[in-house]
Amino acid sequence: MVLEAKVKAQLNEYLQLMEGDIVLKVSANTDNVSKDMMNLVNELASMSPRITIEETELKRTPSFSVNRTAEDTGITFAGIPLGHEFTSLVLAILQVSGRAPKVDSAVIDQIKAIDEQYHFETYVSLSCHNCPDVVQALNIMSVLNPNITHSMIDGAVFKDEVESNNVMAVPAVFLNGEFFGGGRMTLEEILAKLGSGVDAEAFADKEPFDVLVVGGGPAGSSAAIYAARKGIRTGIVAERFGGQVLDTMSIENFISVKQTEGPKLVASLEEHVKEYDIDVMNLQRAKRLEKKDLFELELENGAVLKSKTVIVSTGARWRNVGVPGEEEFKNKGVAYCPHCDGPLFDGKDVAVIGGGNSGVEAAIDLAGIVKHVTVLEFMPELKADEILQQRLYSLPNVTVLKNVQTKEITGTDNVNGITYIERDSEEEKHIPLQGVFVQIGLLPNTDWLGEIVERTKFGEVVADKHGATNVPGLFAAGDCTDTPYKQIIISMGSGANAALGAFDHLIRN
Repeated sequence: MVLEAKVKAQLNEYLQLMEGDIVLKVSANTDNVSKDMMNLVNELASMSPRITIEETELKRTPSFSVNRTAEDTGITFAGIPLGHEFTSLVLAILQVSGRAPKVDSAVIDQIKAIDEQYHFETYVSLSCHNCPDVVQALNIMSVLNPNITHSMIDGAVFKDEVESNNVMAVPAVFLNGEFFGGGRMTLEEILAKLGSGVDAEAFADKEPFDVLVVGGGPAGSSAAIYAARKGIRTGIVAERFGGQVLDTMSIENFISVKQTEGPKLVASLEEHVKEYDIDVMNLQRAKRLEKKDLFELELENGAVLKSKTVIVSTGARWRNVGVPGEEEFKNKGVAYCPHCDGPLFDGKDVAVIGGGNSGVEAAIDLAGIVKHVTVLEFMPELKADEILQQRLYSLPNVTVLKNVQTKEITGTDNVNGITYIERDSEEEKHIPLQGVFVQIGLLPNTDWLGEIVERTKFGEVVADKHGATNVPGLFAAGDCTDTPYKQIIISMGSGANAALGAFDHLIRN
């Protein structure tokens, strides 16, 4: 049996939701992965009379496709979609059977309007928490449009393809044989990348808002909900709803929830926001903010939104090391997510830059996968919690270098090493390796604000206890502010606080 009893019981409930018959067309061999895949497929078929199996020959072996009885839908799983991809498999079965995907009608119309032939292939690792969103989005497109096909490919099974296509970070999406994009992408982001995005005209007739929230992470979501509950006209502009939380694997300090994952928390946030009359403008990047009679927010697409008050909650992003080679070798050995990309460095030598909690946690995680990990810390001592340091130093395949400065990430087509300077002796040294994971903290996403508002030397927006900035009517919340602690739960409180501050400003002015 492939599936645990608890998982099988949950799966049985989902399979009851199937609306039509499907055929799993299987391409298998005598290898162990093929045998495990056949066990999974047979177990699925045994659980529902609506599922039948048909042997065939597909582009990759082992793999199987999910089809309607009289039609190939173009959805293929190369490898065994367990781990994080098990949900992708379940959703594919339900949607191919006829169950409608939970997608806005406008997005469905965009997908159905595509008349070009698009053949997508996504390389994943089963431990990657970003990969399922991309796989599920492309599967939905394949279900809705016969011109589109999609294959999920487990990089651990098809290592030769990973090497030949130079895949060093997942998810890695290829379109018609050419690299299309990497990292987490929503359905809307994929459509925008294909040229089906929302243009400025769609925003032309919007009335001024009472509160306009810029940013859709925990702070922005909280601010919008609190504002909307006051019965005032509220909007959210977000470059990517959920922000950096989408890239967070495990969350264990969100009080009342013992453990969750970033994407699950973001899905809950989005669901909660949609319970209210909030105008959510996703995939829109803020370009400029100006204070006139009303605030005017210009977007990258040229649209201008007006509002009586604005709450900036644009969060933060991973800090770059800023050395030669970092930008050149991104996704070619330079990575930022050990959970996602760690499996691609199986048996290889890697470095982790950063000795704080995130860096040491990354090193511990990677040590179980790679051949050897070298941790580089700029300060004389590691900054991580003592318990993490004890665990790190207990690992036989980890070297810790303290009081060193990264000088360059070297390589040709891919990373082949890292050069550093010992700060006390000023001696330059080089380590040959195949991967570098950067874990040195965050930078606020506030460059676009320019000189309109007071910011610290680090770029953080200065906000008072009401969330107010030095500009009347302009508020700020979350990780983009000068709050000393960057935590999800603190950002949520900060967003609520800023919304209440904005409402108080409105009723007094």
